[in-house]
Amino acid sequence: MADLEQTIASDLIARYKKLAGWLHEMAAPLSEEQFWVKPFPFGNSFGHLVLHLTGNLNYYIGAQIAGTGYVRDRPLEFSDATRQPKAEVLKKFDQAIEVVSSAINSQTADDWSKEYSAVGAEARDRFEIVLQCATHLHHHMGQMLYLGFELKRRAEIGS
Repeated sequence: MADLEQTIASDLIARYKKLAGWLHEMAAPLSEEQFWVKPFPFGNSFGHLVLHLTGNLNYYIGAQIAGTGYVRDRPLEFSDATRQPKAEVLKKFDQAIEVVSSAINSQTADDWSKEYSAVGAEARDRFEIVLQCATHLHHHMGQMLYLGFELKRRAEIGS
């Protein structure tokens, strides 16, 4: 069972870190302005999606599993008008990934099946919420990829 416990932890951490690396690759070519621009009348900016993912991870895994005390303001993740520097937003995201990695590493075989409850979560246990957060991250990265393509297209045509 210890091998399974270690495999689960190392594979989940590897997935989160791989997704974080991809997020950084997608953010790299964006200017500070592009990071915050909302290219469509619907949806979000790349920066607001990073804020949202940071809040999601810090709340569902950080606060609820790791006990960090993080207090989430979900509406602000989508409406924050301060336009923090891109590097600062990405650093906070990376810190959330580290909290997730640490929380995953600290789980025992028994911990994974502990009952889980949080506002807005439909997970039965800790394993399910960690998996849900990874798929949530992946989902929004698809949106970010689309935003990146659109921002590049607009820059190329000068609009």
